[in-house]
Amino acid sequence: MKKFDRFWKTLTLTLCLWGLIFLPNALAENTPIEVKVTLGNSRGELKFFPDKLNFIAGQKYKIILDNPSPSKHYFTAKDFADASWTQKVEAGKVEIKGAIHELELKPGSEAEWVILPLKSGKYELHCSVPGHTEAGMIGEITINNP
Repeated sequence: MKKFDRFWKTLTLTLCLWGLIFLPNALAENTPIEVKVTLGNSRGELKFFPDKLNFIAGQKYKIILDNPSPSKHYFTAKDFADASWTQKVEAGKVEIKGAIHELELKPGSEAEWVILPLKSGKYELHCSVPGHTEAGMIGEITINNP
């Protein structure tokens, strides 16, 4: 009986130590890197801030989109979305899953897009509200290999 108790105590201790060593690394790999993107600003400028975004293929990101401007804006990046896997989009109390190509943000709204870029390349970003792209609301998204 003592050997049996000793075996289970040793096994439990070993599993606990293994968890302390390896669990933080596993959790870190699944924690997305946050990237904040502002669509326009309170002065009504038609720009993305920043207008150049860089990602690494295989790394999970949480893109936090914010629209502090007085007009609606779109975060349109179809080819980038096609080169990535969307885990989810959260806006308010709604969570959306599946393929996403464009997000519309009304004045004062915020959304979070959890995404895993997969295919390296350079991708166009623009606001598809009529006149906004032509006014300079454009950007570039780059996915680099690890």
